[in-house]
Amino acid sequence: MSYPKPSGRSLLARHLTPEVWRLLNDKETRYGVRLAHVVASGLANPDSSVGVYAGDEESYTLFAPLFDPIIADYHGFGPEDRHQSDLEVARLNAPNPDPEGRYVVSTRIRVARNLCCFPFGSALTRRERRIVEATVVRALEDLPGELAGSYHPLYEMDETTKERLIHDHFLFKEGDRFLEAAGLNRDWPDARGIFHNPGKTFLVWVNEEDQLRIISMEPAADLQRVFARLARALAELERRLAFAHSERLGYLTSCPSNLGTAMRASVHVRLPGLAADEARLTALAAAHGLQVRGTHGEHSASEGAVYDVSNKRRLGITEVEAVRELANGVAALIAAEERA
Repeated sequence: MSYPKPSGRSLLARHLTPEVWRLLNDKETRYGVRLAHVVASGLANPDSSVGVYAGDEESYTLFAPLFDPIIADYHGFGPEDRHQSDLEVARLNAPNPDPEGRYVVSTRIRVARNLCCFPFGSALTRRERRIVEATVVRALEDLPGELAGSYHPLYEMDETTKERLIHDHFLFKEGDRFLEAAGLNRDWPDARGIFHNPGKTFLVWVNEEDQLRIISMEPAADLQRVFARLARALAELERRLAFAHSERLGYLTSCPSNLGTAMRASVHVRLPGLAADEARLTALAAAHGLQVRGTHGEHSASEGAVYDVSNKRRLGITEVEAVRELANGVAALIAAEERA
């Protein structure tokens, strides 16, 4: 295959040079992942922001001449840097940025995880995906206390229940063209589902973009409590499952934007005053290391002046630091909203 010059402004378009293509095009990981597989989504979608998906753990080392510049560009994290993790709740000091409940609708902190010794989602066979599902569900069924819940496979779920869960931001859905082009929607909805406790404050998505999306969430803005629940869940799951991890890059994920903590700490926050100037809102958030998305996440618009605001940095920052950064940034946005 000749050099497929990427178009658009993605990190793939910036870093996939003819020289990098020639260097990597003939390489293949132990699970059969090739460069064409890694770049497929970005080539099909010129409006991608990143444009690459790792097919397995080895992708990050075998295709490092492409991944490392993208990681450095996105995270400011160089080849000599080493990621550090910190999930110690006692070290988190994140006061509620909206104690009166006037602006923040809900808080969600999620992390992505993949099982070690398996390909990632874009390279999983149907049989491997089913093994991943069975392994994860066995681990989830043993969780204690407020983490206890039940698993609901997508293929058994009626459309009314599915649409309600999606509308309430509890469930992922098929149809994302970026994931489709990467091969992450293959065999849908086979071996995919959602685990949640009765109150839906703890959820796990199985076999979406990553094999696990582990989520702690609740209404309002008590980041400390949401983080503590997530930390307990991760400690329990680490005793039952082995996750893909690198000493340099932290937790390994399908998209390099999620490496390191693999954490996205976010709030849905209503900002009608700042909504009149979304460029200013975006700039204010960026000044605090945050990114702004629409009400339903990436590639969506705001509804009712509600925005999804989250930490942008995942790699080279600890989990505790990421949540603290979110708390400080949201407090600054609320202060700006009150002035507006």
